[in-house]
Amino acid sequence: MLHDELKVKLAEHEAWSLRRQLGIPNNRRLFVLACMDERLPVNQALAINDGDAHIFRNAGGLVTDDAIRSAMLTTQFFGTEEIIILNHTECGMMTATGEYLSGILENKGINLATELINPSLPELKLENQKQNFAKWIQMFTDVDEVCEKQVNLFKISQLIPKNVVINGYIWEVESMNLRKPYKRLSEKVNTSKQMEIIEQCSKCSCLHQTGTKCNCKI
Repeated sequence: MLHDELKVKLAEHEAWSLRRQLGIPNNRRLFVLACMDERLPVNQALAINDGDAHIFRNAGGLVTDDAIRSAMLTTQFFGTEEIIILNHTECGMMTATGEYLSGILENKGINLATELINPSLPELKLENQKQNFAKWIQMFTDVDEVCEKQVNLFKISQLIPKNVVINGYIWEVESMNLRKPYKRLSEKVNTSKQMEIIEQCSKCSCLHQTGTKCNCKI
């Protein structure tokens, strides 16, 4: 009956609107830490929809104090059971060094030694702020390396429950595909080196990479 259909729709709308009050987690019980880059489509990359995850974005997709604050809240109090770090190739955080950027800011007349990095909490300051400001920016040189590092930073934080599953992925802006760190398929399909180590399997007669286990169904 129409009455029953409307009742279900209204209940679904109430659950969506009041889910924090009702203690309802996001659809996937998922927290995503991603870079803010406009070429990184989080929903497309992870094949998720609106409502599936709490998504936190910053420059580089890095585990900063505020990223930990948000991850702590969603895992400790909002029912989240999984964290995914999403970095990407051709990231702007690899284009310069922290020292170089700090120098530019100082040339613009900004006092790095006294400028508040968190105006809402002025008591929180970097130790030796002028010297450590470049580190605070957190530029990096290798996106695969930094992705694995962010996974480990979340894993060692006591603010994140140990049962939370944590993984990292790389979005390739050039191919619009997702991959695990250091798993560049282009190196496997576009080089003769990979093809040279293929041999015929004695078990199934198919061609496999030398030394790999045969998974053919025979």
